[in-house]
Amino acid sequence: MKKIYMLGCLATLVSCSAFKMSVPYEKEIHYVKLAEGQKKEDHEKVTKKINIVTQGSFATKAAYKVFKKGGNIIDAATTASFVLAVERPQSTGLGGGGFALFHDVKRNKDFPLTVDFREKAPLNAHEKMFLDEKGEVISRMSIDGIFSAGVPGMVAGMIELHQKHGKLPLSVVLEDAISLARNGFKIYPELAYAISRRENIIKRYKATCEIFCDKKGEVLKEGDLLVQKDLSKTLEIISKKGRDGFYKGKIAKSLVKEHRRLNGLMTQKDLDKYNVKYRSPIRGDYNGYEVFSMSPPSSGGVHIIQILNILRNDKLSTYGVQHSKTVHLRASAMQAAFSDRAKYLGDTDFIDVPVMGLTSKQYADDIRFSIPENKALNSLWSNMNDPFKFDAKNDSELVHKYESPETTHFTIADGEGNVFVSTQTLNGYLGSGVVVPGTGILLNNEMDDFATKPGAKNLFGAVGGEKNLVQPEKRPLSSMSPTIVTKDGKAVLGLGSPSGTRILTCVVQTVMNYLDHKMPLYESIAATRVHHQWKPNVLYVEESGLPARTIKELKRMEHEIEFKKLGCRVQAISMEDGKLHGVSDPRGRGLVLGE
Repeated sequence: MKKIYMLGCLATLVSCSAFKMSVPYEKEIHYVKLAEGQKKEDHEKVTKKINIVTQGSFATKAAYKVFKKGGNIIDAATTASFVLAVERPQSTGLGGGGFALFHDVKRNKDFPLTVDFREKAPLNAHEKMFLDEKGEVISRMSIDGIFSAGVPGMVAGMIELHQKHGKLPLSVVLEDAISLARNGFKIYPELAYAISRRENIIKRYKATCEIFCDKKGEVLKEGDLLVQKDLSKTLEIISKKGRDGFYKGKIAKSLVKEHRRLNGLMTQKDLDKYNVKYRSPIRGDYNGYEVFSMSPPSSGGVHIIQILNILRNDKLSTYGVQHSKTVHLRASAMQAAFSDRAKYLGDTDFIDVPVMGLTSKQYADDIRFSIPENKALNSLWSNMNDPFKFDAKNDSELVHKYESPETTHFTIADGEGNVFVSTQTLNGYLGSGVVVPGTGILLNNEMDDFATKPGAKNLFGAVGGEKNLVQPEKRPLSSMSPTIVTKDGKAVLGLGSPSGTRILTCVVQTVMNYLDHKMPLYESIAATRVHHQWKPNVLYVEESGLPARTIKELKRMEHEIEFKKLGCRVQAISMEDGKLHGVSDPRGRGLVLGE
């Protein structure tokens, strides 16, 4: 493919064949192409009153329609959530969960409302549930089928937010989701791929195949019509009864009945006890900005701040965003963060996570001291620094009180300064593969985000630690990282992404590209990304590549490089000179609308 570079601060994209010899190395930048069939004008828009950025065209249009009807940012966010649940069943749904941050100017607080509606382990779950008699992990038990499903939280979270902060009736907010499920839509390439990948599990369950198979029993393909009539009926019940329409009554009985039929663990008591958590966000100051992100049970916010802290004094902008020194130090900081992720992170309702220590600048300085300037950290490297010694408890309100590439994220901002960011998921493609008969609800496989046993790897290769073992009502560790950046109390950037363990590294690179390297938002997102998660000891580089000199020097430093798709689809809005600049990642199928 063509290599593309940015010249100075103009961010003009031109072919390298004309300028390769004249572009200084530190200014050479490679970008991804716009996804096939997508138009740039659909992926970038500057507005004033409202800006809506989602991964789904139906979701963006529906959210904008609700705003035009007099709805506020939370009405639009609720609409987007439920339409995405219909439009992207490979990513999210009523049987899933997620996180959200809401920068609400009316609250007049110093930090955003931070909402956890992550799934929970059933009351009957236990730490050895995925092991055989010899203590070995039972293959795919935490990924496929009924035992992989946690107690869903998406409906509880978004309905509660709407009840407290929305303006329009729920029936109006869910109108387009109901209609889309009832009338259907043509299957697009990303969904077709997910269905093909999960063909075996789809055909294993009759209720799942009734939705995702044709009359001959073969899985649907690109261009086929996907109709979800049972799901439309479930949405109608929720639109009338709110939370109780899902966690009580007919729908709840169907959920419990299917678990009982398949010898699963979930009971009515699990549904009754599900609670939305309001948490303190992870917070860090970075070169004059304040960065807020999701707290545990997400690891994302902790490690975004940790990586920023490690690199804060290196002045990487003087080298260039894809210079070998920038890439090497970013990768090493990522490696350190993922080493800590395996060792310390879990649900703070159950275990003590040294959040203050992990996000302290003193701890970051110790890590930075251990990173060689011109040599990759070897495969045996493990962070030996102790975050607990920096974790002095105080009375601050901000003390701490692996998703598929098809997780989904959306960002919405309005002209009043409000910003809403949310990442939601079922985990793997089509979650557990189990559709609850008569409801259209596809259950998650979030139990795979627990550690099946210490040292075992999950769906995304992330190493599990003792602190993330299964316990009743515990929420599994996540990498979802909805993030808001502010300056002087005003939001300047809201963003997030899908893609499992890659989420936090994609988000932090976008933040650094925008804040440090002063790249325009579109280019901040489109630039080639890298990812390192400690184990395996591999530096992943997107297929769009890096400058040849960078690759040569990274190999000289003994980085083991592998080119692959990382799956991130950043959805972001920046606030620039009184305007809202929305960008949907050019790698995916997204849409930006507003006025």
